[in-house]
Amino acid sequence: MIMFLFEKIKALTSFKLSKASLNKLQGVHPHIVAVVERAIQITQIDFKVVEGLRTLERQKQLLAQKATTTLKSRHLTGHAVDLCALVTNQVTYEYKYYIQIADAMKRAAQELDIVIEWGGDWKTFKDGMHFQLPWSVR
Repeated sequence: MIMFLFEKIKALTSFKLSKASLNKLQGVHPHIVAVVERAIQITQIDFKVVEGLRTLERQKQLLAQKATTTLKSRHLTGHAVDLCALVTNQVTYEYKYYIQIADAMKRAAQELDIVIEWGGDWKTFKDGMHFQLPWSVR
């Protein structure tokens, strides 16, 4: 009975991707899309897709702003997404929320048997918003 109630409550509190987020997934590799779609169902913190497929011009802008360190980004080929945490429908950059999103993304990837990399696990230039398929995936 308790498990039934828990599942009922969880169903009522699950998040969904907005139309804007779905639009930002256009051109993104189907494996990343699948992971994001599953992660939003199981996450404890709401999020939105900020960027998916990115133009070289946009990448150059971000490099100039020091928001990235490279012109060789998985965003350029649709193999990466940036997700932004939402708390009471407001964007937040508090890192603790990105750890929760990463947990949901990693769990979703594992369920779907898809390998992803999280920018928060990088040794340099930690990027908690960034998720990508490994470079070996085309």
